Amino acid sequence: MLAVGVMVLAAACAAPAPPRTVAATSSPSPTGPPVLPAPAGPHRVGSTTLHLKDASRPDPWVPEVKVRELMVTLWYPTQARTGKRAPYMSARESELTLKGKRITGVPYDLLSGTRTNAFAGAEPAGRALPLVVLSPGFTMPRGTLTALAEGLAAAGYVVAGIDHTHENYATTFPDGRVAECVACDSDTDPGFGTKVVGVRAADVSFVLDRLTGPGARWQGLIDRTKIAMVGQSIGGASAVAAMLADRRVRAGVDMDGTTYARIPKKDGLARPLLFLGSAGHRPGGRDGSWERDWKLLTGWKRWLVLPGADHQSFTDVPLFGDALGVGAPGGTPAARSVEITRTYVRAFLDRHLRGEPQPLLDEPSPRYPEVEHCALKGCA
Repeated sequence: MLAVGVMVLAAACAAPAPPRTVAATSSPSPTGPPVLPAPAGPHRVGSTTLHLKDASRPDPWVPEVKVRELMVTLWYPTQARTGKRAPYMSARESELTLKGKRITGVPYDLLSGTRTNAFAGAEPAGRALPLVVLSPGFTMPRGTLTALAEGLAAAGYVVAGIDHTHENYATTFPDGRVAECVACDSDTDPGFGTKVVGVRAADVSFVLDRLTGPGARWQGLIDRTKIAMVGQSIGGASAVAAMLADRRVRAGVDMDGTTYARIPKKDGLARPLLFLGSAGHRPGGRDGSWERDWKLLTGWKRWLVLPGADHQSFTDVPLFGDALGVGAPGGTPAARSVEITRTYVRAFLDRHLRGEPQPLLDEPSPRYPEVEHCALKGCA
């Protein structure tokens, strides 16, 4: 049924098994295309897409391709008041993503109709703004972190969402080529997770070079001393890997991702890190990687759990429920999931990139009683 189909879409873990085929038994209710919640920040949001080529290395998944190509979406503050809304993803990307998740019974171009809040191609406003890199979960396109990206851009951040080519179901290049998920055939191989986070760390370093290096178009817009990375699932694990590989990444957020990059036991990791997860990431839960790494985090750290969350609650996926005629996965309503994710991620970034005190991160909040503060001894 469709309800099962949404759960399949929501089950993209760091290295998922291929989902089973799901067919709809009835058509979804005609609610129209999905709509992303408006961001709460003081700025309007602009967006543009970059096609970047790293000639220094071949593609790690298709070695005969001697150049690593990446598609990156930038979100940023703008003074524009009108304009064409930025696309969420192409119809072909929507089709391949839904087919990849074995979801049928809905229009395959459904996700491409998602209404965003950003103005395509709008002129950026501001100078020396902090930069946040976003990395999606395995098989998921960068677009599925758009609600978070728009929220951060409205708060005055520049946000760079990366499609890690051949690790999601579809990445479209400007000439019309579509790179499909080559890595999907390898996700049960030994060491797969370690390889993925290493590839993504290299992708992030290259993107930072292109955004902040000498002569970069965006150099004046971005403060290269204030860079953080946020990711979901294996994208969150990649935030840890990027911090270990590149000291320009000053802080990181892992949203529900099993970690793979090994933190040195001798020196640990002294830069700020936020774990933000679902119930499976409570201490003593099914994933012990956070407990292992918690002991090695020697700087500022927090471990927050939303027990009613699903693995994809920190992404846009729950927002697609109404368009599919079903409810959101997990026990937390979709709009509330977006609000919590935006609020806690922004609080972390405001504290560590802007130096602004954030009591929300220090103890449980009556505004967000769903969120538990955890440590090795348990959660409160």
